[in-house]
Amino acid sequence: MSFSDIGVLMQSNYIEPVKNHPKFKQLQKERKKLAFILSLLVLVVYFSFILTIAFEPSFLAQTISKDSVITIGIPIGIFVIIFSFVMTGIYVYFSNRQFDAYTKEIHADVVEI
Repeated sequence: MSFSDIGVLMQSNYIEPVKNHPKFKQLQKERKKLAFILSLLVLVVYFSFILTIAFEPSFLAQTISKDSVITIGIPIGIFVIIFSFVMTGIYVYFSNRQFDAYTKEIHADVVEI
């Protein structure tokens, strides 16, 4: 997007055609769906971990092996953190691949009008 395009974006007559564009509505629908699914996955994993801490701490307190001082809770906690980063990466991947393409198409269609 160039600086000349920014002037177009600032015009109020640009906003309404974008809002009413069928591809924009599709974009909103797909973004909300992906964000909901990924957020739900992260929340399920996170709250499963937290509820395990609250109601079954002895499970997480077990050591990995007889000779180890590392408990099962440590790798599970690390998994929760890594899982959250992966879910963010998935959203960024779809955003850069799919959602940006939709945005460019919408912008091109509205500027032509």
